[in-house]
Amino acid sequence: MAAPALVALAHGSRDPRSTKTITALVSEVKAMRPDLRVEKAFLDLAKPGFQTVVDRLVKAGYDEIVVVPLLLTEAFHAQVDVPEAIAEATTRHPGLQIRVTSILGLEACFLEVLDERLREALRHSRVRELDALVLAAAGSTDPLANQAVARLARLWGTHHKLPVSAAYASSAPPATGEAVRAFRAEGRRHIAVASLFLAPGSLVDRASELALEAGAVAVSAPLGAHPEVARTILARYAVGAVELVPV
Repeated sequence: MAAPALVALAHGSRDPRSTKTITALVSEVKAMRPDLRVEKAFLDLAKPGFQTVVDRLVKAGYDEIVVVPLLLTEAFHAQVDVPEAIAEATTRHPGLQIRVTSILGLEACFLEVLDERLREALRHSRVRELDALVLAAAGSTDPLANQAVARLARLWGTHHKLPVSAAYASSAPPATGEAVRAFRAEGRRHIAVASLFLAPGSLVDRASELALEAGAVAVSAPLGAHPEVARTILARYAVGAVELVPV
C-alpha cells in the first residue's frame, strides 16, 4: 500500500518570487524523500490550487493525504482557510481521508536559518558590528500569533545577548521602521533586521523598505527553501501519516 501523499499547502501570492520559493522548498522535500508523492498547492492567488491537487491525487489512486500548512503562525489562514479547504475536498471526494498536521510554526531551529540568512545580509552590506536586532514578521489581528513571534524574538535575543524587538508588516505595531527608530533613540546605531517570512512578497518588501529608511544596517532574506524548513515539513508529515494508521 502506498504511503499517504504529502501536500505542502501555502497561502499563495501574486508575487512570482513567492511561488518560485515554495516550488524550490517542495523540491527540497522531494529530494529528501523521493519515495513519497509530494505536491505543492496554494489556498489562493497562485496555482495549482488545493482542490486541483486533491483531484489529481485522487485520480492517481490516492485515498489518504497528509496536508502540511506552510504557515508560521496560528492566525486566520490556519484557523479558517485551511479547514474550509479540507472540508470542501472531503465533501467532493467521499471516502478520501485527509489529515491536516500542525502548521510549520515558529520552531526554535528556524533561528539557525534566520542567523544564516542574516549573516548573508551582513556580509553583503559589509557590516561587522551589531548592537540590536529586529525580528520582522507578517503580523496578525490575532494577539496570540503576535505573542508567539515576540517569544521567539526574546529567545533569539537571549542567544545573541543583544536587545531584540519583534516588529510586524501589517495588522499590529510596531512596524519595522518604528522598531528600528526606537533602538536608534536609545543610541544604538548598528541594527539588523531578520525576516521571519517563508517567502518573498509585498509584505517582506515593505518591511525591508521601512527598516532601511529608518536606518537599519541590513535586512535578511526570508527563510526560503532551506533544508531545515524541508525537514520540519517531513517531521509534520510523519506525525500526520501515523495518525492515519487505523488502531
